[in-house]
Amino acid sequence: MTTPTKMSGVYLTRHGGPEALEWREDIPVPTPGPGQVLVRVAAAGVNNTDINTRVGWYSSDVTGATDAVDQDVDAGGWGGALAFPRIQGGDLCGIVELAGQETGFQAGQRVTCPINLPRPRPGNPTGFIALGSEIDGAFAQYCLVQAGDLYDVTASPLSDVEIAAIPCAFGTAENLLTRAGVTAGHKVLVTGASGGVGLAAVQLAALRGATVWGVTGSAKAEVVKAQGAVDTFDRNAPLPKDMFDVAIDVVGGPAWPGLILALKPGGHYAVSGAIAGPIVSADLREIYLRDITIHGCTHQAFKVFGRLVEMMNTGRIKPLVSKTYPLRDIAKAQEDFQSKALPGKLVLIP
Repeated sequence: MTTPTKMSGVYLTRHGGPEALEWREDIPVPTPGPGQVLVRVAAAGVNNTDINTRVGWYSSDVTGATDAVDQDVDAGGWGGALAFPRIQGGDLCGIVELAGQETGFQAGQRVTCPINLPRPRPGNPTGFIALGSEIDGAFAQYCLVQAGDLYDVTASPLSDVEIAAIPCAFGTAENLLTRAGVTAGHKVLVTGASGGVGLAAVQLAALRGATVWGVTGSAKAEVVKAQGAVDTFDRNAPLPKDMFDVAIDVVGGPAWPGLILALKPGGHYAVSGAIAGPIVSADLREIYLRDITIHGCTHQAFKVFGRLVEMMNTGRIKPLVSKTYPLRDIAKAQEDFQSKALPGKLVLIP
């Protein structure tokens, strides 16, 4: 079958609201060069980062929560200013369409990749680019990916939709747990526990042998427990002090000081999100006098996603997917995502 020259997809034309998203049916299909693979997108997950990038939340000019951005920004992508139009979408599950012999891939293989693509270089060992931010992503019928960033998941018992729900949420969660050194016997607290990253962190921490508690609304407490948490705390309730070895946080905001106090002396706090607000207050004495270690977690080493691929291919992990949408209904999918009414992941189908 001949690969078409045009494809449908969604352009992000500027930073802004849903009106900045433009459905197109005349986007040129990218042509793979040496070491590149053209992937036909089977499914693409919806994430906070898609919306954050759309509204420009990553700009240091923005100081509020992710759902309250109402200002013009110039450098709102992960790595600063974006080149518009941009095809977003960091969660990819697809089928190899075209691949050169030197890539190691063949047409028909099912593949996925991380959203955070490691690009270490001298002076910046944690360098990366993000699929759907610095380069075009999966919100279209085809996506062009470097062969070195792709992983074969043909053998996985998971569906295309389930695999598309894994890269961002589970990749972020596994990275947080890795950086914080979570192991068997640890007591772990996970914020935002009913969201994609939170549920993944609960599931993955439990697989490591940790005892896990989640912070979530009461309506979703049973969902969090079903993923491996022994119990939950309401998001507005005070947390017990000196209880946890590790806090996994994607929320930030006003509750942040309580997370530090909830850690045991010598505990670890790992963060990879701030949906409730990036500006927090801290009593530094509660950090240095109690020897708390803080981990900022974005760069993902290759081994992190490699472990996830092994778990995907053996069926040891399974994401919770609440709903799927046609890609052209992306605005509705993001509206539902922001409502926080549905636990787990939402997935788009091109």
